[in-house]
Amino acid sequence: MTMRSRKLGTITIGQAPRPDITPILDAAIGADVPRLHVGLLDGLGREEIAARFAPVAGQPELITRLLDGSVVTIDRHAAQEAARTKLGDLEAAGCTTILLLCTGQFASLTCRTAWLVEPDRIVPPAVAALAGDRQVGIVVPLASQIASEAGKWAGLAHPPIYAVASPYAGDDAAVAAAARGLRDQWADIVVMDCMGFVEHHRRAAAESADCPVILSNALIAKLTAEVL
Repeated sequence: MTMRSRKLGTITIGQAPRPDITPILDAAIGADVPRLHVGLLDGLGREEIAARFAPVAGQPELITRLLDGSVVTIDRHAAQEAARTKLGDLEAAGCTTILLLCTGQFASLTCRTAWLVEPDRIVPPAVAALAGDRQVGIVVPLASQIASEAGKWAGLAHPPIYAVASPYAGDDAAVAAAARGLRDQWADIVVMDCMGFVEHHRRAAAESADCPVILSNALIAKLTAEVL
């Protein structure tokens, strides 16, 4: 029996391809698997992004990177609506597995036939199972996400403690300080809750906190490889 044809599609909430995340996927997923990377903001300039995705006061927001390396903050609801369109495009292009490159919460995203991998549905229960009765500390890129993303961590044995550090600031010292602050509050394990955090962030956090650090995108890449 032969395995059916496989093709991976990814959706970043910024612009594709993501030079920070793509190497993590490539390390976990075989080179024989075709890939198609798309972004919600592909082909859009700053004015168009502001017109279509500007954050709304009091509403959940997400942070992401553009191809020129600059950073933008966008409205989560607008991103969700755009993601629905991109899912259809990737399925039409023959993608059998589609990975959402964002740990933010999205509601009611579905595919007709493709296997949809949503980090916000996978990382929290995996962390809860690994942590058990231990205290979890979470690093988020935006202070507003402490409240807007709190619901997905309801399965932890104890309410998590938070610290804020952006993966896009180019400063590992800030990430290290955030992790150390969590350890000072007795965190036993730290979660880097943004797909923009990469290996050098994990190393900085682990050295500073002296405890296990989970890199969300590495975890998701390995699990997606198993699906493929």
